[in-house]
Amino acid sequence: MSSPTGAASTTHSLPSYLQADHLGPWGNYLQQVDRVTPYLGSLARWVETLKRPKRILIVDVPIELDNGTIAHYEGYRVQHNLSRGPGKGGVRFHQDVTLSEVMALSAWMSVKNAAVNVPYGGAKGGIRVDPKKLSMGELERLTRRYTSEIGLLIGPSKDIPAPDVNTNGQVMAWMMDTYSMNVGATATGVVTGKPVDLGGSLGRVEATGRGVFTVGVEAAKLTGLALDGARVAVQGFGNVGGIAAKLFAEAGAKVVAVQDHTGTIFNSKGMDVPALLAHVKARGGVGGFAGADVMKAEEFWGVDCEILIPAALEGQITKDNANQIKAKLVIEGANGPTTTEADDILTEKGVLVLPDVIANAGGVTVSYFEWVQDFSSFFWSEDEINARLVRIMQEAFAGIWQVAQEHKVSLRTATFIVACQRILHAREMRGLYP
Repeated sequence: MSSPTGAASTTHSLPSYLQADHLGPWGNYLQQVDRVTPYLGSLARWVETLKRPKRILIVDVPIELDNGTIAHYEGYRVQHNLSRGPGKGGVRFHQDVTLSEVMALSAWMSVKNAAVNVPYGGAKGGIRVDPKKLSMGELERLTRRYTSEIGLLIGPSKDIPAPDVNTNGQVMAWMMDTYSMNVGATATGVVTGKPVDLGGSLGRVEATGRGVFTVGVEAAKLTGLALDGARVAVQGFGNVGGIAAKLFAEAGAKVVAVQDHTGTIFNSKGMDVPALLAHVKARGGVGGFAGADVMKAEEFWGVDCEILIPAALEGQITKDNANQIKAKLVIEGANGPTTTEADDILTEKGVLVLPDVIANAGGVTVSYFEWVQDFSSFFWSEDEINARLVRIMQEAFAGIWQVAQEHKVSLRTATFIVACQRILHAREMRGLYP
C-alpha cells in the first residue's frame, strides 16, 4: 500500500483522526476526486461532500475465545454518502483493516453504485482480525457481536452489508439472524450475499467475476483484442479472480499465471481452470497445483500476457512494478488495486485500465437484485439474473466509454465523472437540512 504524494495531504482540509503524512487508501481516493473536479461544472460547489464520509462508527468487539480468555477487536462501519439511497457495501475481516481503508472502500462504493445507477449510497465495514486464527464458534461470536454493535446503523432501508474479503454467505446468515433477533422479526433484506435458502439470490456468488468478464469482453471488442488465445494473468483466485478466469477460459483465453497468498504459478500453455478451482477449494490456495510451475512472486507482474486481472487487495500495482506490466488490458477485480502514480505510468504505456468502480460492480448489481427480491418475496431464475446483470454492465460501460472519448480522459476519471455528477446532483436536489 503506497502512501500518496504530499500534495494531496496539503491541499485538503483533513479530519483530525487521519495522519496527513500517511493517508493510506483514503489519500488515493482524494486524488481521484481532485482529477474529476474540473469536469463537474456547476456541481463542483458540492465537491467537498465527496471528501467527507457522512458517518463513521468505530466499535469495540469483545468475544470470549474457546480457551476462556476475552479478546477485543476493532470494528468499523463507514457510511460515505447516502444522497442516492441507503448505504451499501461489504464487510471485510482482515488483520490489516484500518479506518483509512474502510473510508476509501465506502467512497468507492458510492462511486460504484452511482456508476451502474443502482439506488444506493456507499458504505463499508470491517473488523481488524485474522479470521484464519479463529475457530468457527469464535468467528460466529465475533460476527454476531459486531452486528449487534453496528445494529443502530444498519437495516433494510438504512444500510445493507454484504460479503467482502474473508466473509461469505455463512457470515451474512449470522448477521441477518442477529439483526432479526434484535428487531424481533426476520429481516432478510438487511444483508445481501446470503445463502439462497435464506433469501439469497441465484448468481450472486459469481456476480463480481461475471461483471469483470463482461466489461473485459466489451473493452476487447472496442480495442480489437481477440479473446481466443489471449493470455490472462490473475492475482487472487477467490470468487472474483477464479470466476473471471473460468469465464475467460471458456471464451477461449489461456490463463497463464495466477498468484495468491499461497504462491505464484505459471504455465505458458494455459492452465486447466476447473482443475485449479477444485485444487483451491480443497487446499485453500493455488500453491502446490500440479498443472503449473512455481514462479517467483515478484516476477508475476512482468508475465507476458494480454489481460491482467488484479483481484486480491488494494495497493498492489504501484509505481515500483507498473513499468513491468506487459498486458494491454488491466481489469480491476479488487477494490483500489492500482495507486494513482501507477495509473499514470500505465496510461503513458498505453495500457487500458478498466477501473474497479465499474469492473467489479457486478457484485453490488446482483446484491441490488437480491434486495429487491427480498422485499417482494418473489425470486428470479439464474438465467434472468445473469441476463439483467450483463445488460446493466454493458450499458454502464458503454456510457462511461463515451464520456472517456468525449473528454479524452482515462476510464477511471470517466467513471468518476458519471458517478460523481449523479451523486452531487442528488445532493443538490435534496438540499441541506435544516
